[in-house]
Amino acid sequence: MSSANLTRDETAHRSASITLRDVRVELDLTGAPEHARTGFPSTTTLTFEARTETTWLDFIGESVTRVTVNSEEREVHYDGARIAIDGLAAENTVRIEAVAAYSRSGEGMHRFTDPVDGQTYLYTQYEPADSRRVMACFEQPDMKAAFTFEISAPAGWHVLSNQSPAKVVEGIGVQCVEFEPTLPISSYITSVAAGPYKRIDGEWTRDDQHIALGVLCRASLLEYLEADEILEVTRQGLDFFTDVFAYPYPWGKYDQIFVPEYNLGAMENPGLVTFTEAYLTRGTPTDAQRGSRANTILHEMAHMWFGDLVTMKWWDDLWLKESFADYMGSHASAAATRYTDAWVRFAANRKAWAYQQDQLPTTHPIVADITDLEAAKLNFDGITYAKGASVLKQLVAFVGEEQFFEGARRYFAAHAFGNTTLEDLLVQLEDVSGRDVRAWSRAWLETSGMSTLALETDGDGERMLVQSDPRPHRLRVGLYDLVDGRLARREIVELDIADERTPVSFAGADLVLINDDDLTYAKARLDERSLDAVEQALATLEPLPRALVWSSLWNAARDGELSVERYLRIVAAHAPAEQNGGLLAGVHANAAYAIGHYVPQEEHAQQRRAWLDVTWDALASAAPGSDAQQSWARAFAAASAYDDSRREQARAILDGDAPDGLPVDPDLRWALLTGLRATGHATGEDIEAEIERDDTASGRTASIRALWSGPVVESRTVAWHAAWDDHELSNDHLSATIDGVRAGGRRDLIADLDAGYFERILPAWQERSIEIARRLVIGLFPASDALDDVDGWLSAHEDAPASLRRLVIEQRDHLARDLRVRAAQ
Repeated sequence: MSSANLTRDETAHRSASITLRDVRVELDLTGAPEHARTGFPSTTTLTFEARTETTWLDFIGESVTRVTVNSEEREVHYDGARIAIDGLAAENTVRIEAVAAYSRSGEGMHRFTDPVDGQTYLYTQYEPADSRRVMACFEQPDMKAAFTFEISAPAGWHVLSNQSPAKVVEGIGVQCVEFEPTLPISSYITSVAAGPYKRIDGEWTRDDQHIALGVLCRASLLEYLEADEILEVTRQGLDFFTDVFAYPYPWGKYDQIFVPEYNLGAMENPGLVTFTEAYLTRGTPTDAQRGSRANTILHEMAHMWFGDLVTMKWWDDLWLKESFADYMGSHASAAATRYTDAWVRFAANRKAWAYQQDQLPTTHPIVADITDLEAAKLNFDGITYAKGASVLKQLVAFVGEEQFFEGARRYFAAHAFGNTTLEDLLVQLEDVSGRDVRAWSRAWLETSGMSTLALETDGDGERMLVQSDPRPHRLRVGLYDLVDGRLARREIVELDIADERTPVSFAGADLVLINDDDLTYAKARLDERSLDAVEQALATLEPLPRALVWSSLWNAARDGELSVERYLRIVAAHAPAEQNGGLLAGVHANAAYAIGHYVPQEEHAQQRRAWLDVTWDALASAAPGSDAQQSWARAFAAASAYDDSRREQARAILDGDAPDGLPVDPDLRWALLTGLRATGHATGEDIEAEIERDDTASGRTASIRALWSGPVVESRTVAWHAAWDDHELSNDHLSATIDGVRAGGRRDLIADLDAGYFERILPAWQERSIEIARRLVIGLFPASDALDDVDGWLSAHEDAPASLRRLVIEQRDHLARDLRVRAAQ
């Protein structure tokens, strides 16, 4: 095993023998604008108690130049990931002088140059274990310390960290900023950002608390920064969490910075939350996009308590922060902001991620068995986030909302600035609720898989609610009547079930919605009468039941129980009437996926053209300037990459003849141009002209995607090799290259490269960072018509790293499902 891949057992031994007190980190970023400089000086001084004579510090960088232990010079023992330390005393001060590397993969200290103004921007991203790419540290969550950062940077830059500056010394062309020490935190949530960012200030005041707020982004994106909206949601969230958690926000300030080429949606660094720039729409954002951003703001804010104040001991209990934050993002959005439809979007879209992940052979319990860091990296998945949040919603129904929050309040009070495991939370919830929370935990947190709930009629005519993989559920069942072409809820029945079969009396209802109000986590099937009813009148339902029906239809289609043809027919009939932007975007994605993966090959062309026509007709008839119009425009642009019958309409929009009221922003222009390119109706000259019009970071990334999308074997082959071999590609440029290789679903252009994929994935995993390797393994997986090649690789590589095998096994399962569902048609 690589020394970079830390294990749970060895880190547990280290934390048992070391008590970390303080860490001082000095970073010299003054040379960042000079791109010939690949690295930067990093000096770390750590103070700790030791109950051992030897240990190691984690560091991945260019070099370690000096090690001192208690002021004594030591020989450097560094293997590229670990710095061996010996001769420790009971009390120790260890100083490491090193050179860290600037990153282009979004891991560690990412360096980005804005093509608009040539300015350099830096930010850090560490979770789960990349702070060691910036500083020497104990890279594990249960070794908390007070961190003091001292950053040297070019004059005129904003320099930020978790705390406010304590001292700023200005020099000629440079500045040195020393920050206040943090409260005890783990290394993975320390953070640094530096560059000529633009800043909007605000403040949140509550009783005797005065918290400075800041929102920052690159100068070239300032016009898209909806700072007032972001600050409003931030204040609403701080009000809400202060009330429900009864623990004041502890981190001093609250900066939120939008950064380029970011691998995640956001990261909860206390006092300096980082967000992807994808949340800054280059045009008019839809209400659904703003709602999604608000949800993420509140998700990260929940982490200030769940994750930052109280932190899991090891990554097994990652759910102790991510499941809670995912739940709280939707809960707080609905309770404290204008985005009251947060649970609607969660039911249809977020849970779809969980359902998909939970049906893979690599699924795992929410409380997972994480043996090492590679496994931890891949467990930031639909189980830990969306399933965990879904299950917490069921827990709230089980114990009661007030009891749930009282348990959380006691948990924070008992473990502030400490580390916890599952038991620490359960004891608080059980004490305050009086319910058997441990039994609930065994059923929901410590098992994998999900139940499927369906109505059946036995031989005696008695109706049964049947569940596979039985678990205890608290349910609401909605009974709806179809009257004058509309579905209206007549009654709601609340019940607890735990057995495989439960007799029920739901006579006479046209639609029986088994998990109405979405209290539990399960796939809920529609019986035939209900399916007929929604096929007639789905659009007349209220938003949440409509979301649940869309979800049920999609789950049945991807399980092969509902024909894809019928699913697409329902989409074509009812999606044009869908006014909830979050639901509509999810339906668009699912319909396109179904056509690309589940429709038999001989029907592809017909279904792709039919879907393109649906998107164009809906776009043409949508209300001018509406969110639905924007959503259909994006769906039309995406569909145009697979069929060229609407190329004249696509070209007309690019030439300025768009449907009335449609905002044609740069991202939509690139999507339309890429569609034309993928079908052979746009040239390299067209791409050059568009990049002159939009010579921005996003524009350059989009131009890469468009360039490689041409329907030519030679072009796709060059792009395929560039993805594997060009180590200068940033994370975003790599993804754009992969997108170009796969554009338009043209397997015929790249099928001859399949064998090369299986030759390259193991070396890529061994040589590249896990983020880059993961993109290659998933993005270039051959979606062939057989499983032989992937089965052969798995059989021949039983000793390959477990995390790599997991990715390949998951891609195999997706392919197997494709083949299975196609055959069922």
